[in-house]
Amino acid sequence: MAATPTDDPVLDLLGLLAYAELSGFERLAEDAALAPDLGDKARLAELAGAELRHFVRLRTELEARGADPAETMAPFVPAIDEFHRRTRPSDWLEGVVKAYVGDGIAVDFYREVALLVDAETREAVLVVLDDTGHASFAVDAVSRAVAADPVVAGRLALWGRRIVGEALAQAQHVVAERDALLDLLAGGAGAAGGLDTVARMFSRISEHHARRMAALGLAS
Repeated sequence: MAATPTDDPVLDLLGLLAYAELSGFERLAEDAALAPDLGDKARLAELAGAELRHFVRLRTELEARGADPAETMAPFVPAIDEFHRRTRPSDWLEGVVKAYVGDGIAVDFYREVALLVDAETREAVLVVLDDTGHASFAVDAVSRAVAADPVVAGRLALWGRRIVGEALAQAQHVVAERDALLDLLAGGAGAAGGLDTVARMFSRISEHHARRMAALGLAS
């Protein structure tokens, strides 16, 4: 009998990542519709396509392990959808910053968890976390916008802080709700030790976020 997302942290990780990629595809496709010119629209469409390819790869991986992709993703739909509901961008630039910040935080989180799983799963996860060029696109788009109107920087910096707060809150909620993931992160340290380990992990993720905001030329 195939393991279920409830008792297998590997399936939890793959299911979480799969829905994140599927959701990322949907959001980037929406952002492409808001792009100010055809060049930006085309670039975002390419990035959306990369997210979809990642999802397909993860779906294939889940099926190869005897898991139902829809059932494996289902537990993570509420948290990811709630994140997107609470961080709906009001314009094109907010969408770019959200995708850059949100994707960066997610990648950091998945890399942390991938260190704790078997080599085969780690490889499957790391392949879909490869940089697709989103970071360089975001830095270029924001730099152009700030150069044209320096006032934009303050608004986007505040927006970035909101994004990181919401992203970390939902990630912490997922870990707290999924015993298998918490046990994996705890590494046998028990509930108290596990929560401490998770706290340190999110502290590292926050530090990475500050460096990404600096790359955008925005205060974190």
